[in-house]
Amino acid sequence: MRITFTARHFKTSDRLKNYAEEKVKKLRRYDDTLMDISIILDYVKQEQVAEIISKVSGNKFAVVEKSEDMYKSIDLAVDKLERKLKKHKQKLRRFENERITQNFDEK
Repeated sequence: MRITFTARHFKTSDRLKNYAEEKVKKLRRYDDTLMDISIILDYVKQEQVAEIISKVSGNKFAVVEKSEDMYKSIDLAVDKLERKLKKHKQKLRRFENERITQNFDEK
């Protein structure tokens, strides 16, 4: 899994960078095909924005969260991406189960 980190309009600390990367690494347990993750942190007026873009087996998932604290924005974005990955995995399982039952019905 390749992690790309970008900070816009500010210089990030190593602590914040490590925090974001550790949070994102935990997403690996939801999908083994997780290939690329981009973490983009930005300041927009008084809000602190965390954007996470992930590429999973040909699909691209992007989430954006805003709050008054960068750590909170990262947490919210990771939680939202986690929900998306779980939903995607359930869809794949449902599709595989439907395909298996169709094969049994044909025989």
